[in-house]
Amino acid sequence: MTLRQTQEAPRAKWTDKAVYAAGAVVWRLVDGKLRILLIHRTKYRDVTLPKGKVDPGEMLAETAVREVHEETGIRVSLGVPVGVSRYVMASRKQKVVHYWAAEATEDAIRASAFVPNREIAAIEWVSVKKARTRLSYPVDLEILDFFSTLVDDGVLRTFPVIALRHAKALPRSEWDGSDASRPLTERGRNQAKSIVGPLRAFGVRKIITSDAERCVRTVAPLAKALGRKPVLTEKISQDAWEDGTDDLRAVVGRRVRAGKPAVLCSHGPVLPGLLSEISLATGTIQGSYLSSASDLEPAAFSVVHLSATNPGSGIIAIETHVPKV
Repeated sequence: MTLRQTQEAPRAKWTDKAVYAAGAVVWRLVDGKLRILLIHRTKYRDVTLPKGKVDPGEMLAETAVREVHEETGIRVSLGVPVGVSRYVMASRKQKVVHYWAAEATEDAIRASAFVPNREIAAIEWVSVKKARTRLSYPVDLEILDFFSTLVDDGVLRTFPVIALRHAKALPRSEWDGSDASRPLTERGRNQAKSIVGPLRAFGVRKIITSDAERCVRTVAPLAKALGRKPVLTEKISQDAWEDGTDDLRAVVGRRVRAGKPAVLCSHGPVLPGLLSEISLATGTIQGSYLSSASDLEPAAFSVVHLSATNPGSGIIAIETHVPKV
């Protein structure tokens, strides 16, 4: 299997030639058979995948989740990225659409209040084979082909382990207290709020953080939104890393074995070790992709997708997201 790597698109200005959008190949199993969700659009009289344009201030992942819900009534969490489509619109601007695989649970489907409307005439669950004959655009077929490789490789159902760098903190030179007690700046506090939506888009439920103040404050808005208490540990702190008492392997190993969506908030110097431990825990060959995934700006995060059904598959994909604040 080829490791899939994606990168958050640059911040889209409304004067740019490119217009950014995001969506998903939404799937479910019906009596053991795979079905994907297509939408029939009223205005364009076409059949396509759910997607939509990025709203100001949004990151791509939260756009994808919001658009799927708005168009189909189904709330999903994102799985593996399945490609990017590019095409020229009537306005001559290029449209760039990022897609993820996203499983629709039975509870989410039952909770859907979709009714035909002025935008979406109908939604339809079909086999991958039938979808190839239904979809109106070649770019959608390319995304479907990428999605199909996940199915063929037996790694469609995944869970994320997310490595998050803490938000912007006050520099050491401007702080008289201990390094671990350095607070976030105003920008850092805004960054911490801005990443709540994108992290929730991947279904995060478990929060593990370094016990340093700047990490604890970075995950505080997410913890509040989820109604969950973060787990504070010195094992992934910078102080422990610097004096050699960290235990990244224990923390990462527990998250990989749990098989549940989780975020690990730590520090720039510690992140390469965290990503390395994830690759070791999953038997994935290490390479330069780990350096790219761990070289994060403040409040940026890398999502490492692991198979929920085939543990021996290693890392399925890594994608990096950068806050717009």
